[in-house]
Amino acid sequence: MNEGDNIDNITGPLGNPSEIKKFGKVLCVGGSVMIAPLLLQSKTMRAAGNSVTTVIGARSKEFLMMENEGKALSDAFYVSTDDGSKGNKGLDFLCDLLKKEKFDRCVAMGPVVMMQTVSDITKPLGVPTVVTLTPIMIDGMGMCGVCRVTVGGKMQFGCVDGPEFDGHQVDFEGLIKRQRLMLPEERLSSELWEIGECKCGRSKA
Repeated sequence: MNEGDNIDNITGPLGNPSEIKKFGKVLCVGGSVMIAPLLLQSKTMRAAGNSVTTVIGARSKEFLMMENEGKALSDAFYVSTDDGSKGNKGLDFLCDLLKKEKFDRCVAMGPVVMMQTVSDITKPLGVPTVVTLTPIMIDGMGMCGVCRVTVGGKMQFGCVDGPEFDGHQVDFEGLIKRQRLMLPEERLSSELWEIGECKCGRSKA
């Protein structure tokens, strides 16, 4: 675009801003593609005067990203992989970390199962935990209900009430069940796409 051109259709920002202030000691945990926005939290939390410990994770080492950036933005930095190919295997090490060090807040972004695990670890230790729920959104204004989630026994919408929620109040089991509701159709769609790509002679990469 050129200077002076117009963008006619933009929606956002949606939802509520992150709560950034001086909490004390903050644990930031990010997984998969959500490592990128998680590091923004690490950066802003540290700029607000917090001591920040960052944990990034992925299925295996080849899926890890932004390690150098994470180290630079954090007072302490850890890596976790599901298969143990780099850093800690899984998130069980957080149990020992949280017992050795007192944290005043935890921020988790990533796959729902990962955020559930983090919340389950922090809850008995009384560490306030915020999770970012970013499900598929359609209208972004709370009308369609696609991004609904149960928090504290009440239905909430990721687009207008979130995207950040109290991880200890989220009904993760219900959320995971909803995520998997259309799994057969999603797999079929993926298979049909691959068949179509092969027939067209294009590379699936």
